[in-house]
Amino acid sequence: MSIYILPVIFVVLIIYSLIKRVKIYDCFLDGGKESLSLVVTVFPYIAAVFVAIELFRASGLSEIVSRWLSVPLSYLGIPAELSELVLLVPLSGNGAIALLEKIITEYGADSYVARCAATVTGASETIFYISAVYFSKCKVKNLRYAIPVALFSSLFGMVVACALCRVM
Repeated sequence: MSIYILPVIFVVLIIYSLIKRVKIYDCFLDGGKESLSLVVTVFPYIAAVFVAIELFRASGLSEIVSRWLSVPLSYLGIPAELSELVLLVPLSGNGAIALLEKIITEYGADSYVARCAATVTGASETIFYISAVYFSKCKVKNLRYAIPVALFSSLFGMVVACALCRVM
């Protein structure tokens, strides 16, 4: 059933736009033009986030911080082996996937640690990347509450994900 959802939505949108006499191709081109201006606007923010992430990992600071966080995270039910993943998920989706592969290779796909890692990686979002894209477009400069709330929500989701993996 799910393989039909996207084609059905596509056909319904085309029929609806024909009924409303909307010029589909012109709207498509306008959207493409707007996306180019979005890329130009957002690129400096994304570049800054990527440079900061790479500096964080290359300096070894991510390993040091993850060792410090392993004990408090274990009290929350997150295995100590996932502390670096917990740090990396809000920063980089690709880095999190690479670390997930390492964890699965090291602990085995059916282990509790690997199941938690897969659940945390799949259910989390790259908060700083998304914030850079959305807030740069909206011209928001003061992220006073948005980032801390997003990080807390992500941590809470990770705790719940590991608890569910322990039960299941």
